[in-house]
Amino acid sequence: MSDREHHYYVYLMSSRTRVLYCGMTNDLASRVAEHKGRAFSGFSADYKCHRLVWYENFRYVNNAIDREKQIKRWRRDKKLVLIQEMNPAWVDLSEEWFK
Repeated sequence: MSDREHHYYVYLMSSRTRVLYCGMTNDLASRVAEHKGRAFSGFSADYKCHRLVWYENFRYVNNAIDREKQIKRWRRDKKLVLIQEMNPAWVDLSEEWFK
């Protein structure tokens, strides 16, 4: 087994009107940049989900995948609780990354 540290992230992106998109990645900064740059088509591009409002870090990919699936099954009100706990002002948590 490798000593290399692994990081996987489950995240929520939001539009200005608070439409939410849930995703999973092993490179959060690059993935957020792709969302902001509309590098791909689909739900997050269609609904302009360009603000990182919540994320969670995992060491193991299976845990991240399970968490993403769990959150995607949730109703909106449960997702809002996650955001309120980490980011009650709904600021873009990645804003400083791209200056």
